[in-house]
Amino acid sequence: MTLLQPQRAASFDNGNALPKLACVAGEPSGDLLAAPVLNALNQIPDMAGLEVYGIGGPRMQAQGMRSDWPMETLSVRGYVEAIKQLPAILKLRKELIAKLLGDGRPDVFLGVDAPDFNLGVELQLRKVGIPTLHLVSPSIWAWRAGRIKKIAQAVDRMLCIFPFETEIYDRAGVASTYVGHPLASEIPLEPNTPQAREKIAQALHLARDGKDCLEGLVIAVLPGSRSSEIELIAPVFFETMQLLAKKLEGQNLHFLIPVATQRLRAPLEALLKVTQNQFPDIQIHLLDGMADEVLEASDVVLIASGTATLQAALWKKPMVISYKVPWLTAQIMKRQGYLPYVGLPNILCGDFVVPELLQNDATPEKLSAAILDWLNHPSKVAQLKERFAKMHETLRRPTGLLVAQAVAQTIMDRRVGRISSS
Repeated sequence: MTLLQPQRAASFDNGNALPKLACVAGEPSGDLLAAPVLNALNQIPDMAGLEVYGIGGPRMQAQGMRSDWPMETLSVRGYVEAIKQLPAILKLRKELIAKLLGDGRPDVFLGVDAPDFNLGVELQLRKVGIPTLHLVSPSIWAWRAGRIKKIAQAVDRMLCIFPFETEIYDRAGVASTYVGHPLASEIPLEPNTPQAREKIAQALHLARDGKDCLEGLVIAVLPGSRSSEIELIAPVFFETMQLLAKKLEGQNLHFLIPVATQRLRAPLEALLKVTQNQFPDIQIHLLDGMADEVLEASDVVLIASGTATLQAALWKKPMVISYKVPWLTAQIMKRQGYLPYVGLPNILCGDFVVPELLQNDATPEKLSAAILDWLNHPSKVAQLKERFAKMHETLRRPTGLLVAQAVAQTIMDRRVGRISSS
């Protein structure tokens, strides 16, 4: 498929209805990925009047999308957690498919991540001739490799955010395009730590000598963006902060926790209150959002496995990755997996460049020791930053534009008959 250049896009027949794009993002990270795509589509002249609808978050809606169902219904992680939400998810998918096969029939469907939900939708749409694109490959390179057969049936083109994925799809006979990761374009190649600390100081009203200032050692703590993550790993992270405060006593130590969504603030505040009752001098600061500023401002990061680990790597920060899931979920994932690592920085580097302490290894003692190891070995930190800089260059592409061009080209191909429709 040749991608459109926006200024040279083919024109619609004026007699045709305006183009329609159905899009589904199942969680905040998908909302973050898809919003630049919709913004870029708005810049392509022949996509003027494009109607975008389906399921999306606030960023997508800000770009003109109509979300017909709440994205939160799909925002679950892990087998056990998904089972609890399964009736609501299945009901939503049935309603969505009925709409897309009825009066809401689109020119193209774009599934953004959420493969357990989107692949089932894409399979039904593709059967009736609606072209299907999928942004973010399922982790077939890490686990559930058998899913490639379903992908081949459901997806016309896979839009890959990591460069090594296209070779896997080529071997399987599935069309694919490497579009880069949007975070790599949004995050600068060189972090400005002093400037980030100034922003944090302003947000927290921290001042010294009449000037906004965040001084000393800064540790970013990111316990996740889901309620289940906060429930399982956040208490361990707070105990780790207590240990670090003891071991680094006498230093001007600040812990920064970006609160991903408002509903997570209450459980984090409860944990903070308990910690401050026991350690009244500990400096733990909760910030609404500001994850990028917190990461940029930090010396080292304690972080739950997920997309945020890639953010931390793009900010060139040493980190310790941790995670806990319910026992049954862990057993199922263990039997599915074949890569030795779960963190995106390690997967992309093909090595354990940062420590992963998961499940039973996720203890305050081990986590604090791993954090201290980074702080005590600046030469290791310097080597890590070099590897992350190379990774950043590889991932840096105009992702939103490339995906928008793929969507626009697919719509144009269908309109002129190069893609059949039943």
